Amino acid sequence: ARDLGIGRATVARAVASQGPPRYERPAVSTSFTPFEPAVRQLLFTTPDMPATVIAERVGWTGSITWFRDNVRRLRREHRPADPADRLIWLPGDAVQCDLWFPPRKILLEDGSRTLLPVLVMTCGYSRFTLGRMIPTRKTPDLLLGTWELLDQLGRVPRRLIWDNEPGIGRGKLTEPVAVFAGTLATKVVLLPPRDPESKGIVERRNRFFETSFMPGRHFASPADFNAQLSAWLQLVNTRPRRALGCAP
Repeated sequence: ARDLGIGRATVARAVASQGPPRYERPAVSTSFTPFEPAVRQLLFTTPDMPATVIAERVGWTGSITWFRDNVRRLRREHRPADPADRLIWLPGDAVQCDLWFPPRKILLEDGSRTLLPVLVMTCGYSRFTLGRMIPTRKTPDLLLGTWELLDQLGRVPRRLIWDNEPGIGRGKLTEPVAVFAGTLATKVVLLPPRDPESKGIVERRNRFFETSFMPGRHFASPADFNAQLSAWLQLVNTRPRRALGCAP
């Protein structure tokens, strides 16, 4: 108090507090306040009920924009937690699949350069990762690439997880993919929209490729790219995984 030139009581309150002081505006009653209990009751039973329907049920006659803002605030408290935040992967159960587009054009046999997709597959449990550059993202090339990577893996998982890839299917599998899955006795799972957690492992691998594999490398052809990627993945797959406590 003497060094700062302030009262002792102020210093005592500051020492006893759990954090810095902050301004808190006292709660005031609004036109929405009388309707809040009824809105909470509806959200408790049906968290995704549209705000317009809730307004009709509770008899709201004011501004629908103001009502929506308040419903949005309350909805966060009643909506259940996304179970995908606590995903548990079992051995042999699932492989996450994705396409990665390297940020560099690859030299082709005719002398031109183009961006080519890389099919990446990561085992959900072990984090074992495989990858192969393919000519296009069309269904035949996706299936041929999947076949070659599963052959390298030496096993067929129970599920192949994809997210919104047209060559695999949107809402419904394409016929060749359905036949392919039936032949291998596996299941191709199409993720619903806005569900990034279910494919987050392979997407993190894609960022890892751009920061750890691509820098300083040069590729004479797609075959050269695949050779370098395969050799690098053999080293990467021997490194311990924190989720496992050992290497795959």
